[in-house]
Amino acid sequence: MQLLDTFFNDKTLIFYNKKRLSRLFILTSLGLIFTGCTTLGPHSGSLEKRSNKLSNGLQKAYAVPTSTANRLSPMIIQSADRYEVPPLLIAATIRQESNYNTYARSSGGAVGLAQIIPSYWRQSCPGNLANEYTNIQCSAYILAHYNEMAGSWFKASAYYNVGPTGYKSSFWTRHKAKKYARSVKSFEKALKKEL
Repeated sequence: MQLLDTFFNDKTLIFYNKKRLSRLFILTSLGLIFTGCTTLGPHSGSLEKRSNKLSNGLQKAYAVPTSTANRLSPMIIQSADRYEVPPLLIAATIRQESNYNTYARSSGGAVGLAQIIPSYWRQSCPGNLANEYTNIQCSAYILAHYNEMAGSWFKASAYYNVGPTGYKSSFWTRHKAKKYARSVKSFEKALKKEL
């Protein structure tokens, strides 16, 4: 009898785990669908192939000059791979923040393509944040960090705009952040359409 109970409990545990894995698979699949899963992921070919595809998309969707798109695309792909962030989200964030202007500066002190505030992110993103590669890497780090906190890429994008504290501070700040995130999502969809 003891052996049968143990076997039954093991079967129940296995069934339970399969059920959880099934749910996890479905949620992961839906997550990939809604975060812009494309053929730009790390298992979709060489860096060169993925970068060329992204470069063409940037030129068509955002009218980024060819030389700029060719230069920045590998940096976006590498950053996306390193921090497990959807490459389209990074590309769309840059479009939202600076319209691919490397020399952009805000009145609030944000610099570069992804408009990073050096005084706030210096510890997490060492190096010259005016440098394109460092700036893109830092934006990927920030998005990954915020996604971990928020549990969704949409909310991570909202946090990118106003920070987690700002997001929680008032209805109006949250409204502004959500509007920003919707705009980024719109840029993401436009880019995806051109790939």
